Amino acid sequence: MKLSRTVAVLGTMTLAATTFLSPAAADDRPDSPGRGPERDAASAGAASFAELARTAQRSGPGHHGGSGGGTTTGAIDMPRAYPYQPDLTVFPPADDDATDLNGTIAHDQLAPRLTELMESSDRVSTQVVGRSTAGRDLYLVTVTAPESRRETERQSRWREEIRTAPERAASDRRLAAGYKTPLWISANIHGNEWEGTDAAMQVIEYLATADDRATAALLEDHRLYFSLTLNPDGRTLGTRATSLSLDANRDMITGATPESRSFVATAQALQPLYAADFHGYTDVLQVEPCGPPHGQNYEYDLFIPHGYAIARQVEDDVVAAQIPGNTYYDPATDEAVDENTGFIKIPYRDTPSGWDDYPPIFTAQYAAFHGATTSTVELPKGRTGPATTPEDAAINTAVAKRTMTSMIDYLAGHDDAMLADQIEAFRRGAEGEPKDALSVDDVAAVPGPDEWKQHWDVVDDQDPVDLPRAYVIPVGDGQRSAADAEALVDQLLFHGVEVGTLTRSTRVGGTTYPRGSFVVDLHQPLRGLANALLDLGTDISAKVPSMYDISAWSLASLWGATVDRVGSTTDGPVGKVVPLRGEPSDARVPHGARHVAFDVAGVEDYRALNALLDEDVPVWLLDDGRAVVGRADGRILREVAREHDVPFEAATRQELRRLDAAAQLDDLTVAYAGTQDDLLSLTELGFDDLVRVTAAGIEAGAATGTTGLEDADVLWVGSSLTLPAGGAGREAVQDWVDDGGSVVGRTAAAFAVAETYGLVEGTAVTGNRAGNGIVDVDTAGSSFLSAHPQDEAFVYPATWFTDLGEGTTVEQSYDADRPFLAGHWAPSDAGSDGPGAAAGQAAVVSGEADSGARAVVFGTSVFFRTHPKGGLGQAAQALFWATSGD
Repeated sequence: MKLSRTVAVLGTMTLAATTFLSPAAADDRPDSPGRGPERDAASAGAASFAELARTAQRSGPGHHGGSGGGTTTGAIDMPRAYPYQPDLTVFPPADDDATDLNGTIAHDQLAPRLTELMESSDRVSTQVVGRSTAGRDLYLVTVTAPESRRETERQSRWREEIRTAPERAASDRRLAAGYKTPLWISANIHGNEWEGTDAAMQVIEYLATADDRATAALLEDHRLYFSLTLNPDGRTLGTRATSLSLDANRDMITGATPESRSFVATAQALQPLYAADFHGYTDVLQVEPCGPPHGQNYEYDLFIPHGYAIARQVEDDVVAAQIPGNTYYDPATDEAVDENTGFIKIPYRDTPSGWDDYPPIFTAQYAAFHGATTSTVELPKGRTGPATTPEDAAINTAVAKRTMTSMIDYLAGHDDAMLADQIEAFRRGAEGEPKDALSVDDVAAVPGPDEWKQHWDVVDDQDPVDLPRAYVIPVGDGQRSAADAEALVDQLLFHGVEVGTLTRSTRVGGTTYPRGSFVVDLHQPLRGLANALLDLGTDISAKVPSMYDISAWSLASLWGATVDRVGSTTDGPVGKVVPLRGEPSDARVPHGARHVAFDVAGVEDYRALNALLDEDVPVWLLDDGRAVVGRADGRILREVAREHDVPFEAATRQELRRLDAAAQLDDLTVAYAGTQDDLLSLTELGFDDLVRVTAAGIEAGAATGTTGLEDADVLWVGSSLTLPAGGAGREAVQDWVDDGGSVVGRTAAAFAVAETYGLVEGTAVTGNRAGNGIVDVDTAGSSFLSAHPQDEAFVYPATWFTDLGEGTTVEQSYDADRPFLAGHWAPSDAGSDGPGAAAGQAAVVSGEADSGARAVVFGTSVFFRTHPKGGLGQAAQALFWATSGD
């Protein structure tokens, strides 16, 4: 980092579109040092939605991969030297490729163009850092001056030192003089926001070929990383979401998509000083930082100064470029105009609320927890029909290119100060310093660029954070679900959070935690991320009128595990803890047992249960949540134990004596009416005999007996399923219910179905539809949910049930005193749709008909982007309960 060096040459780069390169046949490419083996192209086409769902579920956090042939950092193998130039798979052109509509780069064109660049330039390296849901390669392109293996090893050591030994890094003169500071541009994660990819390719091609002294100096001092597209399926199909119908830019915490998992792993591996993610379309160029509410766990005195200064430099550079056809921001009207006003839109400065940095589910907000200053960039010219026009795409590409070069310019001129801020962020975490909120009175003393200070903060400052010393995830009797606890630990490790285990039983604050309990000590470099993942959060309903997306996401509250917050960050360590080096496992099968048993409480337990039933193994579910497994092939038990991490135990005599009164479970066929949330969640729980039904399909098939319910044991309802009174479809469903078919589901839609067919009675009330967050719930002692009760649930929005009939049972209620714990749920003017109206009301109800058919309806959001894992477990519990009546 040399402060005196600037790279003004980037500001003069041409804005003209780059001509497409002709694809080269894979077998015509010459071998060269550093090239990896070639492989056949994966089919990107014909997998069904259900097949994609099962594939994505099988490749969860910790199971994705990358290629690079070198030192492992996170989940990605980084190169041992640069350039790293493997043979890339050339994918076949896709039929009806959406990029044909606007002339942007198709995914199948990327490998040939990158191959040609690598053949002509030793500055360009390419890694495959994951694959999309449909099997397309995700490329990470590195542009830097060549490095020997020794030099790359030295850079890797410095990167680790910055994070793991920040105090030493702060005074390491060799690091300060020689560290190649990284910048990362993610060009395309929403598939139908195309032009960032084209701009990134133009910047890469320029940097690869420019022969001026300034470019050479830039690449000697920096590594510039480009993720060309993290959603090639959506790019090809012309959809915002991935081919799994999930928005990857809402998925950084959950990791339900391979695309988001690749981003998370890349963030860990690169540890960029600055990261930008390109999107569209907002009528005018928009560059973060975001406005309020501001997330409590960010170090804003380190994040905002350069974040705002970068946005302002982009504004100056794009305005000066006067790109033909571009639009500008008019502060007087808050609108986009054609006249050059001298402004782009900067949410922090120009948007009082509604464009917030609160949830870390987005790319930029997530990467900030890995020590980066970050921005989301929104390009101006929107779609006309399914796509931008070729003319507007050219404008967006030019704007994106100038934005990228401006960001690179800024980093080159300020990387010393930005690196010092990154080191300081990691130091505060490692030292466990108290986390002070940045108030209006504090900003004057913050060093660095200061233009941002006049805008901090329009809404109540940043909320303070009372950091605990640690979060403890107990093992043994104090743990609600061992399976969910281990899944939670797996997720923390996936995010790079340090987790340890107690070497002996330890008493903390009146509670004794057994040996082996997991400890997340917040004296660690990524303490901001660790606390953001685990903390409950706060109720921010009064801070701003609206939120851009979810406002609470706590893994500790929503993932089904018991997690205790202990001590204060200024306290001493929580007992003797050793680092956990790998994913925890306690799979076992007792030798010689004729019957085995295991607890069924968490998602992985239900997956194991379904795997056993799929193999026709007899299983009984006791009312205390224990499953007893009859005689089974030892191979099957070992495979299930290994695959699902099940600690089978020999069934006790008491358990065997209870089998006569217990329900023997069936391998369920589940008909479902719902969205991708329902399909993905049911699939994650291991239900593989799924039949999608719709009202139109039932009505049309009623006459021929092909409604989809014929072989179904239970109907899951996640969206509207309204059939006309007196019609053949309604009669067919009634006959199915009268024959013992049960109904389980979520929201008022499921209640309407259950009530229509005589299974429950009452009124379903839906809260403010924008309200979302974590609620406090109370489970009835007699409820089928009481075997493994949970204290919190997620809502988006909340539904509750009133005026219940005599045969309708309350299984769970919203807390009567404080139903809403964290998030954003404000009542409308009438007030009848807010948390106060839900207090004490039924959150989950059940009913049963004379035929034995049962119903369970959840008013909480048990299925939401597969995130609330505790909710998934409750849904599975309901499905088995509803189908196990007399």
